[in-house]
Amino acid sequence: MDITIIGVGKIKEKYFTDAIKEYSKRLKSYCNVNIIEVQDEKTSENASFTEEELTRDKEAERIIKVIPKDSYIITLEIKGKMLTSEDLAEKISDLGLYGNSKICFIIGGSIGLSKKVLSLSNYALSFSKMTFPHQLMRVVLLEQIYRAFRIINNHPYHK
Repeated sequence: MDITIIGVGKIKEKYFTDAIKEYSKRLKSYCNVNIIEVQDEKTSENASFTEEELTRDKEAERIIKVIPKDSYIITLEIKGKMLTSEDLAEKISDLGLYGNSKICFIIGGSIGLSKKVLSLSNYALSFSKMTFPHQLMRVVLLEQIYRAFRIINNHPYHK
């Protein structure tokens, strides 16, 4: 299975990059992982809704260009469906069983994802109704994907 994670912006903090490297390394025995960072757009603190839409659209162009062809696209959204770790494992397993061997997770920038990206989504996933820094979400997502593969393969870890 091929897992791609597209994230807006660069990870600057060493503790995040270390965690991302660690989970990426752990996942190698279960799947191919590719993490793609696309450039974020600077947004002023008091940007108008229109300015934020333009920012999301610019980021969307960059995201759309790097989505692997024939991928099942899962966008991370506050309004998406919340799953347990076991449910995520089942989702990933089912996708593989039904011929979707390429899964692309998309994490937006600080002001979220454009409607253009959301319209391409096959599944909207939420980790919480809370907002998290997009850098932290990469770590959390990788950990949950790793946990899912441990569950799928009946390996200890998830309890």
